[in-house]
Amino acid sequence: MIAGVVIIVLFMVIPLIVGVIAATRAQSSSNDYFIQGRGMGSVATFFTVSATWWSAFAFLGSNASFYTEGPVYLTAVAWNILFGVLYFVVGKRIWYLGKRFDYVTPSDLLGDFFQSEKVRLIVGAIVVIFTIPYLQIQLTGGAYLIEVASGGLIPFWMAALMFYVVILIYVWVGGIRAIAWTDIIYGGILLFGLLYAGVYLSQIVGGPIAMFEQMQQFHPEHMVLPGPDGDAGYGMWVSLCFITAIGALMGPQLWLRMYSVKDGRIFNLMPFLLSIIAFCYVGSLLVSWTAVLEMPGVENADQILPLMLMEYAPFIIAALVLAAGASAAMSTANSQIHAVSTVMTKDFYQRYKNPNATQKQLIQVGRYFLIIFSAIAYVLALTAPGLLVTVGLVAFGGTAQLIVPTIGALFWQRSNAKGAIAGLVGGIFITVLLQFTPMLLPFGFSAAMYGLLANTVLFIGVSLLTEPRPIEAVERFKNALSDFKDEEQGNTPSSPHSKSA
Repeated sequence: MIAGVVIIVLFMVIPLIVGVIAATRAQSSSNDYFIQGRGMGSVATFFTVSATWWSAFAFLGSNASFYTEGPVYLTAVAWNILFGVLYFVVGKRIWYLGKRFDYVTPSDLLGDFFQSEKVRLIVGAIVVIFTIPYLQIQLTGGAYLIEVASGGLIPFWMAALMFYVVILIYVWVGGIRAIAWTDIIYGGILLFGLLYAGVYLSQIVGGPIAMFEQMQQFHPEHMVLPGPDGDAGYGMWVSLCFITAIGALMGPQLWLRMYSVKDGRIFNLMPFLLSIIAFCYVGSLLVSWTAVLEMPGVENADQILPLMLMEYAPFIIAALVLAAGASAAMSTANSQIHAVSTVMTKDFYQRYKNPNATQKQLIQVGRYFLIIFSAIAYVLALTAPGLLVTVGLVAFGGTAQLIVPTIGALFWQRSNAKGAIAGLVGGIFITVLLQFTPMLLPFGFSAAMYGLLANTVLFIGVSLLTEPRPIEAVERFKNALSDFKDEEQGNTPSSPHSKSA
């Protein structure tokens, strides 16, 4: 048990050291604190995107899904590919426009494109409101893993508090640079930790091949859709694929990483690299289906991985893998706390409260918001538990709605503010209504899929029925995106000069 506590302490100390070192490299500007002065290199970009993309949703929630719902979570392979493609196609354009017009938040781009304060406010509200439940997942999952890895010596409430305090300290001192550097360490650990756990635990039943043979013989319903309970069909498969990839991409933590990139060429390899790491989900499948054979009837499926490790693995190995899982949660939580504080600072405080705020004031206000939102997530983790995948889909369903006006801004010059507002309000309303109303959804699609459909129809319809945006606004973005295409076709490195929006 003491060994587990030592391992946990080491995992907690590492980001604190990294944060202090990162702080020595920081510049006294809000852009450096929030988006690393748009100078993030290729290694840091890959690991911080991967580690932010992977979370307690993936590390714990994937095991719970395989255990209770059969193979539906294998759509993770598809959504990793979709996420990578979207990160290249959409993300690279967001990066270019960010450098061109000095954007820092999602509201900067969408509010400027649609020339609308209402759009700015709605986008800012969506990213804050729907990021909080996903942040709750990280604190809940990470705290539970710390509790188990310590052998119960560290209770859940204290583990969550430790988690919160450590993140707060190193993000406070080092900003996004500290997050990215820490993610390089934690990214590698969490990806290999999950795969190793699966291979190791499957040896209980004779290895992966023997496990599949036994599953086919004793639990064939777990190997086909719609799963053992009959409610995880193709509709859920499609919903998980689209909503997870789009919702994560549109989260503020990923927007900030798009803006932070130093060179546009870094985006070119991301679809391939992000697709490769999807194979780490094989570890989740091996853990979960081995548990179906050896540990049936677990009430809280989110506990499958730690329960299996503590039962069948040497304690030191279990503690190491669980600490890797806690790092998965930490690597996402740090990004979300930082991103939400950035949105609140730039989109609300600076724009409406103090437009003339100094760089020092902006950084300080951002730090205050770190405390506020960390505390909110901590309280939710203690008082509002829920199955990690379920809570995650609610969060993704909200942020996924931003893809519609974003695609409009990047590819459809005829779109306008009224269409964006109608689409976002309608999409969020339908998503929330269907998510929390007990009704059977047609074709088995999730509430967020119907929200996206309503969003798209309203966005296109209202935009076509109302007046277009001012010609000067249309031309400004048209010229910027035309320059982007020219540079892409010319195979020259993209390095747009910053211009005032």
